[in-house]
Amino acid sequence: MGIRRLLFTGAAGFILFGTTLTTSSARDMVFTSWGGTTEDAQKKAWVEPFQKATGLTVKLDGPTDYGKLKAMVDSGNVEWDVVDVEGDFAVAAAKQGLLEPLDLTAINKGELDPRFASDHYVGSFYYSFVLGYNKDALGGKEPKTWSDLFDTKGFPGKRTFYKWSAPGVLEIALLADGVAPDKLYPLDLDRAFKKLDTIKSDIVWWSGGAQSQQLLASGEAPIGAFWNGRVFAVQKDEPGVGLSWNQNLTAADVLVVPKGAKNKDEAIKFLAQATSAKSQAELANIISPS
Repeated sequence: MGIRRLLFTGAAGFILFGTTLTTSSARDMVFTSWGGTTEDAQKKAWVEPFQKATGLTVKLDGPTDYGKLKAMVDSGNVEWDVVDVEGDFAVAAAKQGLLEPLDLTAINKGELDPRFASDHYVGSFYYSFVLGYNKDALGGKEPKTWSDLFDTKGFPGKRTFYKWSAPGVLEIALLADGVAPDKLYPLDLDRAFKKLDTIKSDIVWWSGGAQSQQLLASGEAPIGAFWNGRVFAVQKDEPGVGLSWNQNLTAADVLVVPKGAKNKDEAIKFLAQATSAKSQAELANIISPS
């Protein structure tokens, strides 16, 4: 993310990611995402063209924080208009009444993959959890499978996983323990945790894409499970960083409008542009240029 910060300056003032928005106008829309290279790509592929086409100002905030989103909705003081979230969160948030229903006729639902379009969210980007590694920090070795992630003798050092991953850690542990992909579900939790216990003292948990990139690039955790787009970004400056697609786990982020958003009409227009074929292709090319 998978497929992720930025200083945005505009006429109304400025914001830094992680700060509270204090200046806006009725026509300012706020887009919140994961920051780092992911949000940089979304800014280029979606935000800048949208501003040019509509004359609207889009402010950026982040990283996405589920607790903050819920608190905004509960308090009735919603500062965000469009938020990039993980698919599993969107499903739960819709059931909890945290999201605005979407006018999918305005978003051209017929052109969207039905797996990533519902009454409360539309697809943002599709990504994978892959095995990433820092070859230089591993003495030139290049791991290939999830089993290698659990081989602390063959590949010594800390290993890292996404703290909030679904899907992710449990599936990886079971795949590493020899469970066939088509036999993963329902998950054997006891077996998964038993496998994780074998490397418990060597695990470093990352909670955001930027942190995962730092762990990988520095060699602090030279092997682990990462969003593929974040590994691509690190590879631009660190040629010793590589990845394996073997048994990658696919997942999707989606775009939502929090209940009570101040600029819902503008948010719907933004969603329509962000999910268009042209904008999706542009995002993909920026994240992983061919």
